[in-house]
Amino acid sequence: MPLNPVVSAVTERIIERSRPYRAAYLNQLSDSIQQGVQRSTLSCTNLAHGFAAFPANDKLVLKQQKNPSVAIISAYNDMLSAHQPYERFPAIIKDAVRQVGGVAQFGGGVPAMCDGITQGQPGMELSLFSRDTIAMSTAIALSHNMFDAAVYLGICDKIVPGLLIGALHFGHLPAVFIPSGPMTTGMSNSEKSRIRQLYAQGKIDREALLEAESKSYHDAGTCTFYGTANSNQMLMEVMGLHLPGSAFVTPNTPLRDALTVRAAQRAVEISAQGKTFTPIGRLVDEKTIVNAIIALLTTGGSTNHTIHLIAIAKAAGIVVDWNDFDKLSAVIPLLTRIYPNGEADVNHFHAAGGTGFVIRELLDAGLLHDDVTTILGKGLRAHCTEPFLDGEKVVWKPTPEVSADENVLRPADRPFAPDGGLRLLTGNLGRAVIKISAVKPQYHVVEAPAIVFTSQEDFMHAYQDGKLNQDFVAVVRFQGPKANGMPELHALTPALGSLQDAGFHVALVTDGRMSGASGKVPAAIHVSPEVLAGGPLGRIRDGDIIRLDAEAGTLQALVDEAEWQQRPHASADRSSNVVRMGRELFAMFRSSVSVAEDGATTFALPRLIVPTDTEINLPKGDAEPFSDEDTHVQQSI
Repeated sequence: MPLNPVVSAVTERIIERSRPYRAAYLNQLSDSIQQGVQRSTLSCTNLAHGFAAFPANDKLVLKQQKNPSVAIISAYNDMLSAHQPYERFPAIIKDAVRQVGGVAQFGGGVPAMCDGITQGQPGMELSLFSRDTIAMSTAIALSHNMFDAAVYLGICDKIVPGLLIGALHFGHLPAVFIPSGPMTTGMSNSEKSRIRQLYAQGKIDREALLEAESKSYHDAGTCTFYGTANSNQMLMEVMGLHLPGSAFVTPNTPLRDALTVRAAQRAVEISAQGKTFTPIGRLVDEKTIVNAIIALLTTGGSTNHTIHLIAIAKAAGIVVDWNDFDKLSAVIPLLTRIYPNGEADVNHFHAAGGTGFVIRELLDAGLLHDDVTTILGKGLRAHCTEPFLDGEKVVWKPTPEVSADENVLRPADRPFAPDGGLRLLTGNLGRAVIKISAVKPQYHVVEAPAIVFTSQEDFMHAYQDGKLNQDFVAVVRFQGPKANGMPELHALTPALGSLQDAGFHVALVTDGRMSGASGKVPAAIHVSPEVLAGGPLGRIRDGDIIRLDAEAGTLQALVDEAEWQQRPHASADRSSNVVRMGRELFAMFRSSVSVAEDGATTFALPRLIVPTDTEINLPKGDAEPFSDEDTHVQQSI
């Protein structure tokens, strides 16, 4: 099939918009590549420090200055179930690299926090900023310039985006991402959701809730619902940064270990000393980013990636905005039903055909770019496979032609929905995103009075006091990155779901985030600009009629325009959001962070270094049909 014209047009739009920044990035990448091994630029003193504690045989290899050295960058810790299996990986990787003539060193660890633990807690206000902290930690680990390639061990919410942003700032080095896999299936996601709503209603106690949660999150591995962590893994596969079919193989199994061995050896093969030099900065290009957006849309993935993918692209000199997501969503069919967009978990999805099936269906339908570079170096169609063990080695076989369960995974000609379910909302309240793939059609339009809150705690108090038994739109503001680090407001989900089930028409509008588990309640999230960046959510008052129309793509306060423009912005006491639990350490992030639609980043686009009297002509916008909403991109740049 020829490439879909909308996919082609959006890609060309991104290429044109990104041209000066991508050129600057690639120029920086080329300047960083050394002849021979990277460590050849180090002095003898530098080098001696770098391998002083190494085993004798590995030290000899490094002294030769011809064999590659692979960095291990890991987000291992015992507290995150998805990352606990990484405890074993460095030894496996070191042995695997030795087998092919290289050396692997543990280059550095990066922080890894679990949003599932910090939901509703003060620590959640560090979560989004942990992404850029991880990127900086990655840069510190690689700054020794000892390495010719790197493998990255990470799974969860901000961790994979942070690792990838860090890797792209060392874009001259090849990179392979190695997953650890999901935990086995526990309590069904629908039953877990039901029990949470019972607890929110006060019908069961904390002990019963904890027992249910412990049956859901019960072992090593990624949480099995399709939130941000598993969306990360899907995107790494479609971007060609994983070995094919490796994302959802469970931990501590022979196949998982064999995949880790092969991934480590592939990092050697794509180093400058290997067979096919593939620096990550060239692998991740505009087409790769478009493929990632499409993979997110076709699987109903996490809304967090409407921020993270923009930040990842920015690190590679590529400018993406929510128009791109919206235009693509209109033509990308929904091929999966994974909780919270269905009943199945990622283990069911993997058994039904998994990532290789999705990639093949989209390629055959002309909905993905095949002409991209991956760590296999063969175009994306090489990833339409699934791994098996042959003795102790991994072999790949073609993905099955037929889904094993069409309640979970369908072909492109019989999708669950004709579009990706992610919409851009615009109006006098700003720009926002909404995921409606799990929202019933009768809730796609909500028009109701606003009830304004400045925290999710205020909302929950009102809910518990019985003050929200009515049709309303909850406006939860001062939740953006400048205000308090943009925590997920996941604690609102059970309460809002319970009110909707009781027959009320409810919706959420916020400049904060919801979750990778955004579900059945209509939620206009990431409203940009946030209140502290001059956003119009600051003008809303209790009782204003808010219209959220996901079909028309509008988010509007139905207030007389003259009155609306004259209203002052509300203020709020945010003193409690800047101290305790380490929040004071992140003051610089809150003061310098960009708005959500620009990736909520603390770093800038690459710039060409030119004489001060040289003028650079920046792009001024695009021709129709995509020019109408581009001005905010230029303002941020």
